[in-house]
Amino acid sequence: MGIALSPATIALLDGKNYAVLATLNADGSPQTSAMWVLRDGNDLLFSTLEGRLKHRNMLRDPRVSVTVIDSADGESYVELRGRASITHDVDLRVGHELSRKYDGTDHAPPAPGEVRVAVRVEVDKATGYAA
Repeated sequence: MGIALSPATIALLDGKNYAVLATLNADGSPQTSAMWVLRDGNDLLFSTLEGRLKHRNMLRDPRVSVTVIDSADGESYVELRGRASITHDVDLRVGHELSRKYDGTDHAPPAPGEVRVAVRVEVDKATGYAA
């Protein structure tokens, strides 16, 4: 069971703020990706394509860190650490929610052969000025 997020963290996650996902490469070095992020209760949700490096990294080692920076105040941020679980986003529910939040439109369908996955992060640690 994850931790409860603070009101400041919830406000940051619910805003149109970008996130940076950090995963671990096979050699232990960090890999980062700029991401759109949603909050579902105290969990984080985002989407990616099956086979991308971040996807492969999370399959091998589900430990992740997600940093969200307030777009209006760069000194206000939160780093959230936890474990990722991955499912197929068959109906693009997560993809559509993300796209509506950040772009105001539905997500484009995947290209032929692409498989979109939804990633849920159960947060077990929060740190930063908005934590």
